[in-house]
Amino acid sequence: MQKIGLFYASNTGNTEDIAKSIKEKMSDFDIDLQNLSDCVDDAMNKYDLLIFGISTWGEGDLQDDWEDYIHNLNEHNLMHKTVSMFGLGDQEEYSDNFLDAMGTIYDKVVESGATVVGSWPTDGYDFEESTAVRAGEFIGLALDEDNQDELHDERISKWIELITPYFSK
Repeated sequence: MQKIGLFYASNTGNTEDIAKSIKEKMSDFDIDLQNLSDCVDDAMNKYDLLIFGISTWGEGDLQDDWEDYIHNLNEHNLMHKTVSMFGLGDQEEYSDNFLDAMGTIYDKVVESGATVVGSWPTDGYDFEESTAVRAGEFIGLALDEDNQDELHDERISKWIELITPYFSK
């Protein structure tokens, strides 16, 4: 089984906690947790399977470490790789741009030649708009730490079931 790189960035620790939970729940897989604040430019090169943890800040902005690292999401680092994403946002306070940072990363990843897996239904969420919704579904696992944290465990487990076939190469 191939090693998976789980890359995340976290100001408050919420995205890091979710990344650790995913690693724990995927204990049958060999996963390296990678905090983007500690990563070199080519850190993704050694993985063909990637999971990205992305939080949305303010009016749809990327977290600072993702903002600094986004230029590394290119064909050299992502061509022919499989990527899955989870995003954190606040659907009540920022209803007009819920998880937009995940949409921003998605666009860059697809443009760079990666295959994105692990779309997630929008049922059970209450928001107005999101660039992370494509073809009626979120492009990755959608989490709201501020308003629905009690649903995290169940959502993470179900999402892992969805992505496992793609990561069991």
